[in-house]
Amino acid sequence: MTETEIRLFAEADRTELRQLFRRAGAGAATASLWGHEESEAEIYLRAYMDLEPESLFVAVVDGAPAGYLAGSLDPSRFPSESERIARAIKKHRLALRPRPAAFLARSVLDLGRAALRGELTASDFSDERWPAHLHINVVPEARGTGASDGLMNAWFRRLRAGGSPGCHLLTLAENTRAVRFFERMGFTKYGATPLVPGIRHEGRRVHQQAMVWSP
Repeated sequence: MTETEIRLFAEADRTELRQLFRRAGAGAATASLWGHEESEAEIYLRAYMDLEPESLFVAVVDGAPAGYLAGSLDPSRFPSESERIARAIKKHRLALRPRPAAFLARSVLDLGRAALRGELTASDFSDERWPAHLHINVVPEARGTGASDGLMNAWFRRLRAGGSPGCHLLTLAENTRAVRFFERMGFTKYGATPLVPGIRHEGRRVHQQAMVWSP
């Protein structure tokens, strides 16, 4: 019988969560933004370990970490995604690395074409009704163990205990599995689905889907 435990992040989890970052994203449209894993992990995992570890939950399945949920309650104390991306680009000199440089060039082209067509492009989400946000990553082999549901429920308890008015997340409209999961957990789609510049999945452009939850 599978045993699943949800607990808070501990400093000793850093190495294993870093390994999970690669495994959990494999095959997804956002598995890699620009082909430089260290900078991407810094944006979407390390920042949470460093800045808000009390909002980072770990799913342990049969004694081994199998997923995590990284969140933030207060946007005033946590840098936005675009700020984290800009810092990573500068710190890791991504414009000088072939794969990241190609991604950045494609992003600029996408932005230019979208402007000419009057097409919306993805940006940071900001709405005082849903200030908190989250990222969740679970390895494929942990599906069906209750790990994803357990992580989300632990996060909901944290939101309620912290008095948060609501939470948002950003996923891809094309990721129908994720959208269905979040809807089952009580999130609803919100707003338009703008183009995400630079990213391609199976050769196709992808679009951002905002989803929101209120306690």
